[in-house]
Amino acid sequence: MKVVLLQDVKKLGKKGDIIEVSEGYGRNFLLPRKLAAPGTSGNINDAKQKKAAAVHKAQVASDEALILASQLKKVELTIPVRVGEGGKIFGAITGKTISEAAKAQYNIDLDKKKVEIKNPIKALGTYDVVIHVHPTISSEIKIHVVEE
Repeated sequence: MKVVLLQDVKKLGKKGDIIEVSEGYGRNFLLPRKLAAPGTSGNINDAKQKKAAAVHKAQVASDEALILASQLKKVELTIPVRVGEGGKIFGAITGKTISEAAKAQYNIDLDKKKVEIKNPIKALGTYDVVIHVHPTISSEIKIHVVEE
């Protein structure tokens, strides 16, 4: 019996998969619990279209991320901070600070959670910061920390 999974089922498949199961398992377990729909031609075509649309959407998101990553390579942010004795700054430069500076200086929306700072920035100078624009694509930007 062919069924289209409506939810992820452990050891069977993911949502939208078209699989072959035994008659009893499909009719007595999967269908009553709304875990699967019967494998009619309409349901199978819908599942194939949804899967194709998801693949297309993922490809578009990846292409947009590549464009954003190439734009970010040209970005150099200048962040003015208050400085104490010895060139030490008050606090540290965080992902939030960097995303706000990118919005103010270049009108680029960066999620603060996608900004990766390897070592805490607690002094004046120039630093390289990694921005994850997509799960597989990242870019580096330069941060200039200067005195106010």
